[in-house]
Amino acid sequence: MLNIALFGPPGAGKGTQSKKLLEKYNLMYISTGDILRAEIASGSPLGLEAKDIIEKGGLVSDELVVKIIEKKLTNLEDKRGILFDGFPRTVVQSYILDGLLLKLDTQLDMMIALKVPEEELIRRLLERAKISGRKDDTLEVIKVRLKEYRDKTRPVADYYRERGKYFEIDGVGEIDEIFQKIVDVIEKNKKKVLTNIVLLGKPGSGKGTQGRMLAKDNNLVYMSTGKMLRNEIKNNTEIGKKVKPYMEKGEIVPFDEIPIKLIENRISNNPHANGFIFKGFPRTILQAYILDGLLLKEKMNVSAVVEMDIDTLTAIKRLMARGKTEDARPYDKSIELIINRLEQYEKKTTPVIDYYQKQSKYYKIDANGTKEEVFERLNSLIAQIIKENY
Repeated sequence: MLNIALFGPPGAGKGTQSKKLLEKYNLMYISTGDILRAEIASGSPLGLEAKDIIEKGGLVSDELVVKIIEKKLTNLEDKRGILFDGFPRTVVQSYILDGLLLKLDTQLDMMIALKVPEEELIRRLLERAKISGRKDDTLEVIKVRLKEYRDKTRPVADYYRERGKYFEIDGVGEIDEIFQKIVDVIEKNKKKVLTNIVLLGKPGSGKGTQGRMLAKDNNLVYMSTGKMLRNEIKNNTEIGKKVKPYMEKGEIVPFDEIPIKLIENRISNNPHANGFIFKGFPRTILQAYILDGLLLKEKMNVSAVVEMDIDTLTAIKRLMARGKTEDARPYDKSIELIINRLEQYEKKTTPVIDYYQKQSKYYKIDANGTKEEVFERLNSLIAQIIKENY
């Protein structure tokens, strides 16, 4: 998620810039003033409570503001983050916001402040008052509002500055120029979102071929546990000697500590990767838990699991054909071993599919056709996943 607080005094242009930010980044807009007015207009219990307080000349409490924001946050739907306007206004509210976002397993990424000289703010607000017709927007009232902003909100800026999340933008100039400055700050400081794709599919579905092509086309790192294990066997390492009997039969290697070590090394050797394509792991539900743990350790997660779907007969034909080529695996040369591998896939990997289906991370594509046809379908899906993940 991308969570931003737009900060600045009355007349700084927050409303104008907010509209542009919402459109560009598909964020949920949370303006405490707008929400309060909407709740009052709707006659909701929260609105009636706020209206009663306001009509008596009181200030709406932080507790009530939090209730209203919490209600809004329950409806994030397909939004990719939140834009806060008018909140937090005090240090207390800053702590409150941290707690609210923690409940959503996220945090505020940055506070962007629009800096405008006071004389320019006064000019803008007086001009706006003429258009709106509000008689209470006098010079005296405007100066009081600006003083209140300075007194109460300066500590908020310090709060986020100490956390390395406060950025000031010159709020004077053309609207589009100011917007571009904001976008530049966001792009430079937003969290890097990594895309991690698990490719599943029966033996012979083309995971290796497609995985390498996908990695190259999407600037991801291809990671095949099978290939890494075969390299260990080829180099006659201790790991290779240990896994060789299982690999030759096409069976799942029962020593999960081995792929863990290989995957950790691969991740650590690619610190600047935009993400990974995992082929051949996880193949069991335990390995799915392991992968989640491995990625969590690196502050990542599985973005999507894509099953490349072919029927059993097609899988057998492809594997038998590969068995006659120089790319043949030891387990491609026997129909008994091929059938054993397909049975293992159905038995061991079905729970993995169920696991990711429950997380709404599972996709399935038709893996029949030419290499190019399958790649076109698969790459289109990955592009969609990356866009949604962003």
